[in-house]
Amino acid sequence: MTVTYQDAGVDVAAGERFVEKIRRLVDSTRRPEVEGDLGGFGGLFALDPARLRQPLLVSSTDGVGTKLKIAQVLDIHDTVGIDLVAMCVNDVVVCGAEPLFFLDYLACGSLDGDRLAQVVAGIAAGCRQAGCALIGGETAEMPGFYPPGSYDLAGFCVGLAERDSLLGPERVREGDVFVGLASSGLHSNGFSLVRRVLVDGNEEALGRHLEALGCSLGEELLRPTRIYVRVALEMIAAGGVHALCHITGGGLVGNLPRVFPGDLQGVVSPGAWPRPPIFELVARRAGLDEAPMFETFNMGIGLVAVAAPGREERLIEIAGRHQVPAWVIGRVGRREPGAPPLLLST
Repeated sequence: MTVTYQDAGVDVAAGERFVEKIRRLVDSTRRPEVEGDLGGFGGLFALDPARLRQPLLVSSTDGVGTKLKIAQVLDIHDTVGIDLVAMCVNDVVVCGAEPLFFLDYLACGSLDGDRLAQVVAGIAAGCRQAGCALIGGETAEMPGFYPPGSYDLAGFCVGLAERDSLLGPERVREGDVFVGLASSGLHSNGFSLVRRVLVDGNEEALGRHLEALGCSLGEELLRPTRIYVRVALEMIAAGGVHALCHITGGGLVGNLPRVFPGDLQGVVSPGAWPRPPIFELVARRAGLDEAPMFETFNMGIGLVAVAAPGREERLIEIAGRHQVPAWVIGRVGRREPGAPPLLLST
């Protein structure tokens, strides 16, 4: 008896057709530094050694998490591609780096070219938003490991920064202000809890229009993570930004203390910005009060700029030009012994 690779569930020819299907999408993200073409063993990207005095490469990797389950139930797959890029490029830019190129890893049980092309279309759209090139990736067909119709994603981004222009805790001072930039919603964090309280055992609820949200639950949950690269780079160029913080899993409470020294305390006023209604819905269904919500979700703030006092109006103006609402949401103060690193103050 002869058993071929295709008999085992892996269709090599389908993989080759898939590469051709996505070639145009990849080309749409091309930057001048990209060399070579899709299909090589590695992606090629030329760095100009004269561009920076002390160049540093900044890298990040991430995924989309269980938000993918919502996409697969609804059979909508382009938005999670944007999420994948966002989770990586936002982490790179907050270091003070410009994202240069992106790679993706897509694993599935069987290669559904049309469905997975939607995913890559989203990845390409995210790369165009961020100004980075999609220079390669891997599509792994793994029958027997992933159930039919399911897939998982991982992304990898590399950026470039000047060593003496890196942002971070060593630049932050007492009296600095927090300028919070609006999230587009849940982004891509906390979905294990969201699915548990809003979806599990009630998947038809995803199609219902909810007046409070102004759309269906599924549309709200699949709203892509906001990509902050262009607004963040302009803020950095304007001067006075000491640190940037991408608010991901762990919320403001878990992430903001990562960007200021341990002898300082962040004070944030939760009433300083309007909160998207999805957070109230999750809190009500989960029976959670404000504290655990702020420890899990972004609560409407996806990026925080820590800046010198007096720079806040300029940063809010820049954000507005990029159609991103922004507010002064708090300040950096002296931390007393035994005090928490971040205080939510009414």
